[in-house]
Amino acid sequence: MEDKYEKLEKVGEGTYGKVYKAKDKLSGQLVALKKTRLEMDEEGVPPTALREVSLLQMLSQSLYVVRLLSVEHVEAPSSSKTTTSTTTPKSNLYLVFEYLDTDLKKFIDSHRKGPNPRPLPPPLIQSFLYQLCKGVAHCHSHGVLHRDLKPQNLLVDKDKGILKIADLGLGRAFTVPLKSYTHEIVTLWYRAPEVLLGSTHYSTGVDIWSVGCIFAEMASRQALFPGDSEFQQLLHIFRLLGTPSEKQWPGVTSLRDWHVYPKWEPQSLGRAIPSLSSDGLDLLSKMIKYDPAE
Repeated sequence: MEDKYEKLEKVGEGTYGKVYKAKDKLSGQLVALKKTRLEMDEEGVPPTALREVSLLQMLSQSLYVVRLLSVEHVEAPSSSKTTTSTTTPKSNLYLVFEYLDTDLKKFIDSHRKGPNPRPLPPPLIQSFLYQLCKGVAHCHSHGVLHRDLKPQNLLVDKDKGILKIADLGLGRAFTVPLKSYTHEIVTLWYRAPEVLLGSTHYSTGVDIWSVGCIFAEMASRQALFPGDSEFQQLLHIFRLLGTPSEKQWPGVTSLRDWHVYPKWEPQSLGRAIPSLSSDGLDLLSKMIKYDPAE
């Protein structure tokens, strides 16, 4: 890896490994190197990992998904070239992605804080939302749910006005999550109510809910439902949208984690996000519907 890439700085440490900003020595292109530990089995690289990587390669053909440029497999004790995978229970997989300079969370923060706070221009919100919807539709059309869409997972090229989905769940293949060094609590702010209520069967609706929450956050520059526990998260949602009923959402009261909640009436979305036009509010209300079938 040292021959091909020059590591410039560590840019993150996710659940599955370290991420570096690096430069391709041959082309000079900036890349993001994601280093992931793999547990080898008798056959070598586990088939689940191979499946995930080939899925990532296929999904990254979309303009709206961060492009996976190459995959490098490096055996852990690299000192000996003759080591076979049978004697190497661990090895490293480097995923080489295109590099984008910021993410949507930092981008929104830069409009909220700092010397020059200002709203995101509506045409930009529209453009980012369009790109996000295209990326999500691309994943769904290949039978892949992202399941963890949030502003931190959406990379942005500020100069070109481009937004791309990153961190497509490698969760299933890489079973050895390294602890999150950032001590960041896994955010629940974008999690759909059916997941919070313990539903075991969920579908594409979980991502659309997250997209709605991200849309509202671009418009108001603050999180729509900033809960700090699963219970608090649900209360935030119920207070704004009203406590869901069986009529509205058939089956909700038989979900695993359903309790009897206070009965709140739905509040006006327009009051919660005054900067959105009636078209924007209409679209948002259709993304954050209780019944996942809708």
